[in-house]
Amino acid sequence: MKFILRVLLTALAVIILAKILGGVSVESYTTAIIVAIVLGLLNYIIKPILIILTLPVTILTLGLFLLIINAIIILLADSLVGGFTVTNIWWALLFSLLLSFLQSILFSILKEDK
Repeated sequence: MKFILRVLLTALAVIILAKILGGVSVESYTTAIIVAIVLGLLNYIIKPILIILTLPVTILTLGLFLLIINAIIILLADSLVGGFTVTNIWWALLFSLLLSFLQSILFSILKEDK
């Protein structure tokens, strides 16, 4: 049940950010849910591989390269999901930062519900 709530809250965050940010668009609520699921899968499967492969660069930049990895994950989701569009890496970077911030707020509401 928590997984479904997390996906729905992430989809809500995607919709909110698509309305706010000019370089990001989502066609429908269903697309936002698909984007949330794809982002979850990409973060679970692809992100650890990217982190391991780019570990020296991540260490040299004191972890700031992880922001670029997050933006790459967003752009990968853009290419996989029809109806979800991110214009360039700068919008993807801003989207990933704001999505993480919004998710932390929304998920904290979930944790208070215990």
